[in-house]
Amino acid sequence: MVIDWSVTAVYNTIMAVSVGIGLLLVLRFGSHLTKEKVGQLEGWAIGFGIPGFILTLTGAHMTLTWPLSKIGFPFDDIIFGETSLAFGVMLIAAAIIIWRKSNLYLKQGMNMNDMKLVSNTLMSELPYLLKPLSYFAAAMGLALISIAFAGIGFQLFAAPPEEPISGAFADYPMLEATFMSGLFAIIGIGAILLPFALNKGANPNFAKVIRFLWTIAGIAFVLFGAMNYFTHIGLIVNTMAK
Repeated sequence: MVIDWSVTAVYNTIMAVSVGIGLLLVLRFGSHLTKEKVGQLEGWAIGFGIPGFILTLTGAHMTLTWPLSKIGFPFDDIIFGETSLAFGVMLIAAAIIIWRKSNLYLKQGMNMNDMKLVSNTLMSELPYLLKPLSYFAAAMGLALISIAFAGIGFQLFAAPPEEPISGAFADYPMLEATFMSGLFAIIGIGAILLPFALNKGANPNFAKVIRFLWTIAGIAFVLFGAMNYFTHIGLIVNTMAK
């Protein structure tokens, strides 16, 4: 197979890493809040903002231009582009909220080195601030479940045989379809549970389930995205015109 790489772009490598880091940052931030050691809020805002910017930029480009359609995978522009755009915007929104709260606390004279005070204050305010955002997250969670069913039903995500490592399983399309669909599904389930976890007096099991699912998905996306830097470079090398 020969692909004219001058007419398309494949950057779901950095998208996958950013998604994984974004999920793990959300969990880490929540853990630091509950343990009353959240630290300086500006650092967390920047931490959310970096993957948020990357996902918003790449997701918007993929959503609007459909670059993967030029190499025969137009459905991946929807699967990876639109979901990355949505998650990126939500991460940026979280970054703005945290940054704004940091500035507000400083103006109120709060000692930002008093981690217990900052954590407790944020713990009381964030559920109300994030509740409107959680409805969009839950709706996108339903979309991720739909993508998971499509991945299994249409046996999507199989790598071409020219791709190193993943291409070795090209004759077994259900293998990668099950793996990727499973990742989308568990992120989606966690997103659907998010509005319930933010309710006052919510069952703590909601948060535990979200933490468990997103930890698995976050680590998997980081490792899979990092591996894809090798496999996608290999795919390009193996499919360039000689």
